[in-house]
Amino acid sequence: MAYPGSPAARLSESAGGTLPLLAYLALATLLMVGDHRGGFANQARQKLSVLAEPVWWLADAPGRLVEAGRELTSSRGSLLAENEQLRRELQVNASRLHRMAAVAEENQRLRELLGGTRGYRLTAQLVGIIDIDLDPTRQRIVLDAGANDGVRVGQAMIDAGGVLGQVVETSPRRATALLVTDPEHAVPVQVARSGLRTIAFGTGRSDRLRLPNIPQSADIRVGDQLVTSGIGGRFPAGFPVGVVQALEPDDTRLFVVAQARPSAFIDRSLEVLLVSNAVDEADVGPPAPPPPAPEAGAGDAEAPAASDGDAAASEAATDAAPRDEGQR
Repeated sequence: MAYPGSPAARLSESAGGTLPLLAYLALATLLMVGDHRGGFANQARQKLSVLAEPVWWLADAPGRLVEAGRELTSSRGSLLAENEQLRRELQVNASRLHRMAAVAEENQRLRELLGGTRGYRLTAQLVGIIDIDLDPTRQRIVLDAGANDGVRVGQAMIDAGGVLGQVVETSPRRATALLVTDPEHAVPVQVARSGLRTIAFGTGRSDRLRLPNIPQSADIRVGDQLVTSGIGGRFPAGFPVGVVQALEPDDTRLFVVAQARPSAFIDRSLEVLLVSNAVDEADVGPPAPPPPAPEAGAGDAEAPAASDGDAAASEAATDAAPRDEGQR
């Protein structure tokens, strides 16, 4: 702003302040156009970021150290807790294993005392289910293994819950099994609590088994666990079969009929185990005594005895000859 009496501003002075601004604007425009066409700014930014990376690393180092320390502390604590839990589980399992070993030895002694079957072990084979038929009059499944895989007719079939049925037909690559709930199926069972033996029949329903002809004085009650008794040799003893759910008299009022729920997952199993008893190859009973060995010198003793007999016979003959002559 010009004041009265002050000299007027020169054109060169005003142009001197405007020309640098224009130059800066032109340079900025050129830089933007060059960056848009050639991407020079991106290249420069990448190089600068590489140079600035150590600075960012140093700035982030305290936070990373704190996080690493926290993770190390938590990992150590969790590992110690997990180690302690596993140690306790190991102790419990070891005690259970010792108890099972003692029970197995006691069971073996009782079998020896009672003259029961010894030398049996279980063979198991895992197979898959490829088809299932839960018709009320026909409840069967098809397995993806057959005779070529070692499947035999009569093998018992179990799943994670218990007895599922038995194999009734085999082909080279497939096998058909009869479910425990089929109306034509029967399995010898035993009440685990009292030892009562009976037979469980299928009813055509996947959630029910029938146990008829139970004496009214039999020790059986609702909630009892049914296991295989092993009678007949087809189903190994001790596998769960079902749980008693109801007891009611039959039509004659002389016996009791029990209704049981199968332990196996009839309509949910995808894989099953085929189990059977296998006899150990070891001989049963005491070993046969070895044949007696011939005694040393026995033949030599017989020879002198024979020679002595011949000498006695010759002496008797010489004595008899003079006697005959005297008589003559």
